Amino acid sequence: MKTIRLIPFLFIGFFLISSGFSNPKPSETEKIDLLIDSWHKAAAEANYTNYFQVMADNFIFMGTDPTERWNKEQFGAFCKPYFDQGKGWDFRKIERHIEISKDGKTAWFDERINTWMKDCRGSGVLIKTGKEWKISQYNLAVLIENDKIQEFIRLRDAVKD
Repeated sequence: MKTIRLIPFLFIGFFLISSGFSNPKPSETEKIDLLIDSWHKAAAEANYTNYFQVMADNFIFMGTDPTERWNKEQFGAFCKPYFDQGKGWDFRKIERHIEISKDGKTAWFDERINTWMKDCRGSGVLIKTGKEWKISQYNLAVLIENDKIQEFIRLRDAVKD
């Protein structure tokens, strides 16, 4: 008889545990992943404030053009006119790898993203200040398959002439 009375409590306990009643804190890697996702989302929405608030003061952006190495202020000046017109860019994660230093104060990542330029790779560095992660550097590169590199070089050289 005692076993029968215990079954409803066991069932309720199992249900609460399996339904996610306990809500563990996200790991640092998950926090960084979400931060980068929200950063890309802010760009897609042309949300200047949300896009720039997660950048460190010493942020550097390196774009696909050889001349694109901008500090935060320069990059802001480049972005502002586009964002003011509601024009941003939509970088969608295909895959991302995140590593965190042993002291937990520095992280780096690389990601394959789908963009208007097709497959690209982004890589970056984040610094933890207090309890917040800030993006310190982002490097965007267009991916070119090895068997197409000679054709790309010819095309680039033809444009320079």
